Amino acid sequence: MEEVKKENKLWKLFISTFTLSAFTFGGGFVIVSLYKEKFVEEFGWIKEDEMLDITAIAQSSPGPIPVNASIILGYKLHGVLGSLVAVIGTILPPFIIISLISIFYTQFRNNKIISIALQVMRAGVAAVILNVVVNLAKNVIETKHKLHIFLMIIAFIATYFFDVSAMVIIFTCLFVGLTTVFLDYRKGEI
Repeated sequence: MEEVKKENKLWKLFISTFTLSAFTFGGGFVIVSLYKEKFVEEFGWIKEDEMLDITAIAQSSPGPIPVNASIILGYKLHGVLGSLVAVIGTILPPFIIISLISIFYTQFRNNKIISIALQVMRAGVAAVILNVVVNLAKNVIETKHKLHIFLMIIAFIATYFFDVSAMVIIFTCLFVGLTTVFLDYRKGEI
């Protein structure tokens, strides 16, 4: 009975990652937002703070954010097999779509209707990414941890106004986080 549940959950994981990947336009943050809706809110398989951790790790790791998030999510749910199932579900749709587009590239490149449709879709993508940003910021603020809130504000100012590289921001926050953990450990708070 337990084996059937596991197979059913793996199938649901594959179908969910496949569907989300197939119908998502706009990159990693869009799909991460949809992962949150599906796996946190709809299925209840993980908690919201775990999804935030997955997002942070996926973003700061090399490679595409959706693939990184799928690896971590799948592993959390079912170990290595879960990672493989989630990754295959995530990479299969873009692989198929890009393969088809490459065959008809010349026709797509010169098609005004497709060009206009892609421009209009950008507005929707911007709205979804803004939603992710607002939710992530709200979650940081809800922690009421002054250092985290301060880092978020400084990181925003550094990237938006001073065009500081995202990698510099990520590694700086990683350094601050590790330093905080080390200091808390020395104080005996961990």
